[in-house]
Amino acid sequence: MADRDKETELPGDVDEMMDADRQAAQFERVRNAQQTEKAEDYVEMIDDLIKAYGEARVTDLAQRFGVSHATVNKIVKRLQRDGLVTSRPYRSIFLTEQGSALADASRKRHQIVLNFLRAIGVSARNAELDAEGIEHYVSTETLAAFEKITSEKDGSENR
Repeated sequence: MADRDKETELPGDVDEMMDADRQAAQFERVRNAQQTEKAEDYVEMIDDLIKAYGEARVTDLAQRFGVSHATVNKIVKRLQRDGLVTSRPYRSIFLTEQGSALADASRKRHQIVLNFLRAIGVSARNAELDAEGIEHYVSTETLAAFEKITSEKDGSENR
């Protein structure tokens, strides 16, 4: 996830081609974000289910994500391998400390992006839909700027 923070310079002229290494670095950053996106979504959903119902089950995850049980099982195995969840066949899924920390961080990123989108006038429905995607691809620097703008806007509205 630290790869989100790698700076990539953009060419000054639209007609100028970007240096191949810099362009490759941009695409690598997106690929890395795509790899972590599922893990972030799943640990956040597992955490939500545990908080709401006391447990997270493959059936619940499949229903919430609109995917098959086989897809959920494959992802849960990956999450286990990465040390984010614990589970046994036909049992509930639980977050490890690392998984819980990732869920909290993902939820915070989502909220910052959502607050920013709402602050710039995006409707509640579209802000929620867009935040779900943007949260995975935004750098720490951009996230901090979103948070700063949102807090400044909140401060000026409360005067």
